[in-house]
Amino acid sequence: MTNFKRKSEAGQTLVSLLVFSVVALAVTTTAISVTINTSQATQAVENRVYIQHAAQSGIENALLRMLRDPTYGGESITIDDVTVVTNVVGSDPYTITATADNTRFSHTEEAVVTYTNNIVTISSWASSY
Repeated sequence: MTNFKRKSEAGQTLVSLLVFSVVALAVTTTAISVTINTSQATQAVENRVYIQHAAQSGIENALLRMLRDPTYGGESITIDDVTVVTNVVGSDPYTITATADNTRFSHTEEAVVTYTNNIVTISSWASSY
């Protein structure tokens, strides 16, 4: 018995390998793309949470400063690459506003407080984006 191969079967392995390689490349490219997009989205969420915490820190700092100095009017502080500007306006109730800002995001926190007999009472605290 003689084993004869047809001419059409000679390149079948090469074509199969080529198709498999193209499919594998497409799947890998898609997986890398999804990973990059997820990483960027996660970083954006992390930055927003960081900015929010910085603004809340500004409010907390203002509350402590008011306890030490009832005439405290606000200040600007820098936390890493975030600038937090705090303002205190009004007179019983006082409105404390802290705005945290970096090059990409901004976040504002606002608290309304009363100050009586060296006691600071928070009546409301709200966030705005």
